[in-house]
This record gives sequence, structure tokens and C-alpha cells, in this order.
Amino acid sequence: MFMALLRRPLLPLLALPLLLAPAPLPAQTGGAPFSVDGRGFSRLQDAVDAIGDGEGTIRIAPGYHRDCAVQTAGRIAFVAAEPGRAIFDGVTCEGKAALVLRGRGAKVDGIVFQNLRVPDGNGAGIRLEQSDLAVVNSLFRNSEEGILTGDDGEATLTIDRSTFSRLGRCDRGLSCAHGVYTGLYGRVVVTHTRFEKGSGGHYLKTRAATVEIVDNSFDDTQGTATNYMIDLPSGSAGRIANNLFVQGRDKENYSAIIAVAAEERKNPSRGLVVEGNRASIPEGIGRQSVFVADWSGEPLAIGANTIGPGLKRFEKR
Repeated sequence: MFMALLRRPLLPLLALPLLLAPAPLPAQTGGAPFSVDGRGFSRLQDAVDAIGDGEGTIRIAPGYHRDCAVQTAGRIAFVAAEPGRAIFDGVTCEGKAALVLRGRGAKVDGIVFQNLRVPDGNGAGIRLEQSDLAVVNSLFRNSEEGILTGDDGEATLTIDRSTFSRLGRCDRGLSCAHGVYTGLYGRVVVTHTRFEKGSGGHYLKTRAATVEIVDNSFDDTQGTATNYMIDLPSGSAGRIANNLFVQGRDKENYSAIIAVAAEERKNPSRGLVVEGNRASIPEGIGRQSVFVADWSGEPLAIGANTIGPGLKRFEKR
């Protein structure tokens, strides 16, 4: 059953071969690494400041960019000139992330974020502090966190056709980090995205009031000391549908795949739809788990899901 699930063509993750291609150094591009309307900049922050409170696109050249920036105003699109070949590697701003976003909105397209670590254990590709953000065709890997947000009940985070790999941690006596962790956002939408090889914490943890988590894969077979695949710790309404979940062997907490309101009940969860998903535990692990564990006490709309041996469909806690 497990191998059959992994062999099926699940998602249109056509970006992955590009994202994994090697990238040349910026000096090989023959121009400035960052540009706005044809103007070149050697520092990403200078390009961000050039847009200011307006709207604009920063084109990012192929290469390994040991740089970071803070957006405090305007609407900015950070776009790789060649998808998957613009790599932000190892440098954070404000001890937070490669991109710290608190302007009026942002988009990230085709960028790789890797090797991001900070003293508080939350080194991320993106720290989103307010406003809308759309992430598409991007890769987050080998860091403490992929995306971490603050609270903005009026805003939406959208993630599409992206990959989160080798992220998360629960060590050093610090609060855990996760693949994606959002605060009390208004809405979080995650589609056509792959989560894999977690290194601690949860794959996707969100306190958003409404979620739309559809057509993704959560492959925990090479995870290390991981927890839930989807954690809705404050409760959420919305929809979790048509995803693939494979729970791995090396778990810190294997008691559930999806957890609802495990920490608090700040958001209504009534009517949360969970349907069309496939979930399994690989053969030979010999343990029991639960597909959906619910602490909210509200009626969830759990429809037809394909659940493998060793998994209980639903449990109230």
C-alpha cells in the first residue's frame, strides 16, 4: 500500500527539477545581481529601498546571494530571473530571515532559501510580519524554519507549487521551529506543494482562522524527530482535501497526522472539511496512530478519506 501511494503521480510539482539545478555565482551573470525597472543594484536592500512605498518588481539574477533585506513599505515582488537558480544562502536580517516583510504586500517567485539559522532557533527563508504574501515555485531547505509569520487577521498567505525540505527543530531548550508556522492570520492557502524530510517540529503549523490545504504531499518517510503533519493549534475552519500523507518511523510525536485545536480554541472549527485525502503508515513500523485528532469539541465535516492500516479515522481528545 505504502509503495503504491508513493509511485502514483500526485502533484504537478514541475518546478522541482529547476529548483534542484546548480546555480552559478552572481559574478557570472555579467550584471548587477538585483534590478528594478532596468536599474541595477549590488545590494538587495538598496533595491527594496528604491521601490519604497510604491509598487515594483525586483528581478534576482542566478547565483548564490549571501544577502538579505527588510521590506517596511510598498508592495514588492521578489522574482528570480531564472526560477530555481536564485539562491539566498545563509544570511539573515534582524536575526530573523533572508526576507523580513512588513510592507503592504509581497510576492516571492522562483527563489531558493537555504542554510538559515539564528540564535533564537527560528532562522527562516521568510519572516512575514504583516500583510498579504504569495509564494510560488520556491524552495525552502536545510534551515530552522521555512516561513514564519506574525499575526494579521485581515491578511492572506498563499503558497503554491513550492517545496519545504529538511526544516524544523526542537532542541537547545528553545521553542520548536516548523516547516511553515503562521500566527493568527486571516487565511492560509497551501496548494500543489511538497513537505518532506522534516528535522523536528510540525510540517505545517498555522493559527489561521481559515485554511485551504489542497493537493499537497506530506512525505515523512525520511523525517527525523517530527510531530504532526498539519497542526491547527488554535482551531481553524476551511478545507483540507486531496492531500497525501505518509507518516515516517522517526517521530517525536506519532499520535496524530492532523491535529485540531490542540493548544487553544481561539478560532471556530465547526464545519472544517477533511476529505479526499490519502494517509498511510509504512509497513513494518507496527504502531497505531490517528488521522484526525480533535480538541475543539465542535462538529467537523470529515468526509471520505483513504486511510491505511494502523490509522484510526478520527478521535476526540
